[in-house]
Amino acid sequence: MSGSMKAFVLGMARSGYEAARFLVSKGYNVIVNDAKTEQNPDHIKELQELGVELVLGSHPDEIFDGSFELLVKNPGIPNNHPYVEKAKTFGIPVINELELAYRYFPKGVKIIGVTGTNGKTTTTTIIYKFLEEASKSVYLMGNIGYPVCSFVPRLKDGDIAVMEVSDHQLCNVIEFKTDVSVLTNIYEAHIDFHGSYENYKNIKKRIFNHHTESDVAILNLDNKEVLTLTDDIKSEKKYFSSGQVNENGCSISDNYICYRNEKIIALDEVKIKGRHNYENAMAAILAVKEFGVANSVIVRVLKSFGGVEHRMEFVETINGVDYYNDSKSTNITSTQIALASFERPTVLLLGGLDRGHSFDELKGYLKNVKLIVAYGETRLRIESFAKECVIPCKVTNTLKEATNEAYESSEPGDVVLLSPACASWDQYDNFEIRGNEFKNFVRELSNK
Repeated sequence: MSGSMKAFVLGMARSGYEAARFLVSKGYNVIVNDAKTEQNPDHIKELQELGVELVLGSHPDEIFDGSFELLVKNPGIPNNHPYVEKAKTFGIPVINELELAYRYFPKGVKIIGVTGTNGKTTTTTIIYKFLEEASKSVYLMGNIGYPVCSFVPRLKDGDIAVMEVSDHQLCNVIEFKTDVSVLTNIYEAHIDFHGSYENYKNIKKRIFNHHTESDVAILNLDNKEVLTLTDDIKSEKKYFSSGQVNENGCSISDNYICYRNEKIIALDEVKIKGRHNYENAMAAILAVKEFGVANSVIVRVLKSFGGVEHRMEFVETINGVDYYNDSKSTNITSTQIALASFERPTVLLLGGLDRGHSFDELKGYLKNVKLIVAYGETRLRIESFAKECVIPCKVTNTLKEATNEAYESSEPGDVVLLSPACASWDQYDNFEIRGNEFKNFVRELSNK
């Protein structure tokens, strides 16, 4: 392929594949490098046919030099990777697939970006559903599983792009700017990746990059970290709150979700339950009110939307026991939220990648937990944590063994909850695969 511009894509996966295809379409010579040799064979074939050079299985020092215009990095790869360090010395911009796509967005596309420690996926999905129900020209993309590059050829003036933006993505944005930014909440997370809580918070703040007074920030009035962090941003601020009445934003009053003092929907009519979900819904309402969405549309969606896969997802009832898949809970706060949602005896499946994080902050949330089943890398630390809490604990190696143990140990009226409070990477490539496996194990048990 002709063309002197060169781009290096570090990390394949879905975003790397889409970035490589996109770069080729813009006239770049592209090298894709990934330490894993196991990749989607169709993707490999397609990229090779497009003239992309694939280097899989290792990171050879000599393939990355000063001749590249860009390094496009997968968000999961740390910023201290040798190629990233080299890029800095060569003065090569290190960006990610989101930033790459943004640079080619047509003028007139409005962007709603959602970030936060918890609630991102649910909030992003509700915003999309509201706009779709209101017959707006809207696309759902980003960290939610749909790489942004794949949408660029379809976007046109007047479209709305709704995107979940993770802190891993915000690490490597430069020009990226939203019109409406939602910050759901901030709690301690991903410290291993960012080095400190301060770094993590400041990276979250980049969702407001390049904002002026004509851009909108939608913020959680009940989360001190959010209020402190956004104190000096230029955006027009709008607040949602489940704890205090808030006349210019969204809040809960008399068991109704209200927008500027106007009742929109009674809480018992909202299909997804739990205070955290009402907060997600309120953040979403504020976002779509910027686009004139009517209350009747909001009511229709909230009455029917049943939630996001792997987030407090009901799987099945077996012998009077309800099984829930909350595989998306990769941190302590998410698991706290899950535990607070049930008032019944609970068998809790905990475990996964050992990041050295403490489980102590779960202590106030275990009053209904009758048994902890620990599995994965963190199993022994969880066992000693359970001992401290005087809660029985069974130790297993794999999620399958843990699910079987939960099945044997539960009684009619119990909840079996997979809410691991750990990343999945000790045994699974991502939380989706972990959640799907759990659902498969549960279905096997129901056929017993």
